[in-house]
Amino acid sequence: MGNKKIVIYQLLPRLFGNKNDTNKTYGSIVENGSGKFNDINDKALNGIKELSANYIWYTGVIAHASLTDYTKFRIPNSDADVIKGIAGSPYAIRDYYDVNPDLAVNVDSRMQEFQDLINRTHAKDLKVIIDFVPNHVARGYQSNVKPNNVKDFGEDDDTTKSFIPTNDFYYLNGQNFIIPDINKKPSLTDSLKDYFFNESPAKATGNNSFKAKPNDDDWYETIKLNYGVDYQNGEKGHFHPIPPVWLKMRDILTYWANKGVDGFRCDMAEMVPVEFWNWLIPQLKNEHPQLIFIGEAYNPKVYEQYLTKGGFDYLYDKVGLYDGVKKLIRNQPEANVNDISIAKKNVQNFDEKMLRFLENHDEERIASDGFAGDANLALPAMTVSATLGKGPVLIYSGQEVGEPGKGLEGFGGDDNRTTIFDYWGVPNHQKWMNNGKFDGGKLDNNEKQIRAYYVNLLKIVTTNEGISIGDFYEMPQIQINNNRVYAYFRYTKNQRLLIISNFSRDQNFETKISVPKEVLSSNPLKKAIDLLTNQAVILTSDGTIEINIKPNSSKIIQF
Repeated sequence: MGNKKIVIYQLLPRLFGNKNDTNKTYGSIVENGSGKFNDINDKALNGIKELSANYIWYTGVIAHASLTDYTKFRIPNSDADVIKGIAGSPYAIRDYYDVNPDLAVNVDSRMQEFQDLINRTHAKDLKVIIDFVPNHVARGYQSNVKPNNVKDFGEDDDTTKSFIPTNDFYYLNGQNFIIPDINKKPSLTDSLKDYFFNESPAKATGNNSFKAKPNDDDWYETIKLNYGVDYQNGEKGHFHPIPPVWLKMRDILTYWANKGVDGFRCDMAEMVPVEFWNWLIPQLKNEHPQLIFIGEAYNPKVYEQYLTKGGFDYLYDKVGLYDGVKKLIRNQPEANVNDISIAKKNVQNFDEKMLRFLENHDEERIASDGFAGDANLALPAMTVSATLGKGPVLIYSGQEVGEPGKGLEGFGGDDNRTTIFDYWGVPNHQKWMNNGKFDGGKLDNNEKQIRAYYVNLLKIVTTNEGISIGDFYEMPQIQINNNRVYAYFRYTKNQRLLIISNFSRDQNFETKISVPKEVLSSNPLKKAIDLLTNQAVILTSDGTIEINIKPNSSKIIQF
């Protein structure tokens, strides 16, 4: 993207284009509906571009296990005893070479419909990201559309060996798989279950559980892939010769890159050895230089290793900035803007590599009762997330219109999130979608104002070099003297910006700020304007800036 800041818009096609608002708990695709690739048309893409997005992360594209019957299309049924929800988890891949048939108008043409979506997206000068799920596959993985020269995972495994580097899976010798107790509890999918799944010998579960009967909270719908790490013997690595899984995964990513995919969000990247990424990513980028790799990462101790040795372009800034600002958004007693400062300092050596967000498919919706109850309360945090560093910022579909994530969806439950496991409609997003007009026609005034804030903020973020490539200077907290107010400068030799956010819900904040010599350069201060409101800001005769900032608000002051 050159010097332009990356803005990623994440959406699940299954949810994004769905106009059905029935929202029956554990509803089928017939009852609750599903969005299609074709729903993401030019109008929809224009609406996403209004948010200054330059990448779209299409989540749940690759074929995953579900309970919808597509046998008439030569797609085998999955077993209800090892599936979460009717629609299934997008992270339990059943065929790496296929796309989700739910998303096709004509199932037999599903791959072409996805290719058309890639082409439409590119025609709008937007780039395409999809998920790469390297750590695990669905129980019952089987590829029916793979190229003729490709072997399935496990096809050549020696199942008498618990671990050898040439196996694709880990085996629990002498034990048969036993479904977890959670699947024996009453649910609306009981009629589809026989409380048995034929897996002998049992395979290790995706979250490194080496039990024939996984726990209720294990990723029991998935099987762990073997990258040459012997987890039961000190996690010793066996990487020479190259394990077969490495070669299979390289072929899979090449397959999708050849279709025009521009990047991969790599699920649970830290659960796969860094040596694999070090081997893989340069090969892919040699053939496809435009590719970006984003790692889902939660262990700050290995961030630098996965960026330098692993070759990732970006990693999640979840255990750090997100966790800090969430406390501020929720107005928790212990919340303190010093958490932002600490999070920033902890990644200062690779700050431009950190992906910031307030929502994604894993996290609670800001407007949910369990988080903040009001999307407006996150606007200062969104301003910080978008402007704190040079790295990308991510918006999750519905966030920009205050989606509250309500409803007992099915497996997803009423958990303050928008379900990824069930067929569902997303009410506030559906208001913006407005029966396919994608014009926000059904949004109320508050929802329109929230979206307008996001549109304005992200336009500022992508059109001002101080934010996209500028240096960072934090105002010392001893000068601000308020644990709910955070201020910093982003600047280049051509542009100087002061960003200040007041997280207090009820207290105005007033102060005078002098521009530090590191930021001032040789250009005298003449005038100042808040880019968020286009209102003038008072400059005193001695060159200080008078700040008066309302509760729960931000200013981006250019001078």
